[in-house]
Amino acid sequence: MIDNLEYNTERPHLIIPEYGRHLQKMVEQAMATEDRDERNKQAKSIIAVMGNLNPHLRDVSDFQHKLWDQLFIMSDFNLDVDSPFDKPSKEELTERPETLEYPQNFPKYRFYGNNIKRMIDVAIRWEDGDKKDGLILTIANHMKKCFLNWNKDTVEDDVIFNHLFELSEGKINLKNSDEDLRDAQKLLKNKKRYNSSNSGKKNYKSNNRGRKRY
Repeated sequence: MIDNLEYNTERPHLIIPEYGRHLQKMVEQAMATEDRDERNKQAKSIIAVMGNLNPHLRDVSDFQHKLWDQLFIMSDFNLDVDSPFDKPSKEELTERPETLEYPQNFPKYRFYGNNIKRMIDVAIRWEDGDKKDGLILTIANHMKKCFLNWNKDTVEDDVIFNHLFELSEGKINLKNSDEDLRDAQKLLKNKKRYNSSNSGKKNYKSNNRGRKRY
């Protein structure tokens, strides 16, 4: 019995450890079987055992495809059986995925956020008139508020107008206009008022905690 003991350091590497050593040995036994019909039967039996580990998914077509792919992966793509799906290749498995593109429209002024750029694009498409002028002024005030959230110091309106001109690619120009944005203290005051109201609600709940209700 001592001679038959096996140590993990002496065993072959498990390609998919989640299925365990016994299932890996079943795959190796199927690879060693010379009769093709018998090998196909063993492959289907292995698939059934793999499916029993996830009984709620074993009858789903996509999940069956996944099991067959894993069977070929555990055999290092050397198992020759009749599969109901296309046999994967080692090149497809080791192929490097494509690089994901992150939706960074204007990384230069990240403190404004992506929604500002979308609002600017919408304002550019609007027809000239009072509604468009009001939207542009709202966007500029919101940009000023975002700037103050990022930098607590005051900011001149000309800075916001220059950023708006740059983000709109020169299609919105308020540099020489007589428009005045809201005062920085008022913009920050609204934020403080909102925070204080929320903190008051929390205190109200905490003060009522433990009181008896009749």
